[in-house]
Amino acid sequence: MTVNVTPEGSTKPSTVDLDHLPDRPLQRRELLELADSLAADRDVWEPHVRFSDDHRHYVSLHRDAHVDVWILCWTPSNDTGWHDHDTSSGAVAVARGELVEHNLAVGTASLEVRVPAGQSYSFGPDHIHRMTGHAAGSVSIHVYSPPLWRMGQYAISSTGVLRRTSVSYADELRPIEEPFPDDQARLREALL
Repeated sequence: MTVNVTPEGSTKPSTVDLDHLPDRPLQRRELLELADSLAADRDVWEPHVRFSDDHRHYVSLHRDAHVDVWILCWTPSNDTGWHDHDTSSGAVAVARGELVEHNLAVGTASLEVRVPAGQSYSFGPDHIHRMTGHAAGSVSIHVYSPPLWRMGQYAISSTGVLRRTSVSYADELRPIEEPFPDDQARLREALL
C-alpha cells in the first residue's frame, strides 16, 4: 500500500486530473494524484455530500474506458464489509473527517489504519480490505483503474472459513452476515 500525506485544504499540483487523463489505465501513482486533486477541489464533490446511518451515500463522479471516480460519504455506522476490487487498482483520498481501513490478516486481528483528512493511499488488485467511517461527516474520493466492473465481497464464518461472492460495482458494499448461501447448507453445517 502506498500512502500520500497532503495537508488538509492544500492544492498540491497534479499532472493528472479529469481534464487531462491518459488514454490508458492509470498507474498507482497517477491514481493517487487524481484522488488528491479531486479531494482538494471541493466544488467537484461538495454538491453530492449526503449522510445516512442506514446506507452509505455514494455518487459516480466520472467513468470512462480507463478510470472510475466516486465520492463516498461516511458516518461511524457505515461499513463496507471485506471486499476486493477484482482486477482494478485504486486510490482513496480522505477529503473530510476520518476513515478506518481494516486490512485482512490470517490468524490474527485485522490491521486497522486510521486515515484522516488530507491523507490518501493506493492499492493493487490483490488488496482485500474493509472500510468504516470513524468521524461523523467524513467524505472520501475513490479512483479505480481499470474501472470497476465486479468486486469480491467476503464473509468469514465463526470457524474462520473465508467465502468470496462476486458483486456488481453498482451494489452497495455492506458486511455479509451469512457467509454461506441457502443452497450451500450442507457446507455451512459441516464447517460451522
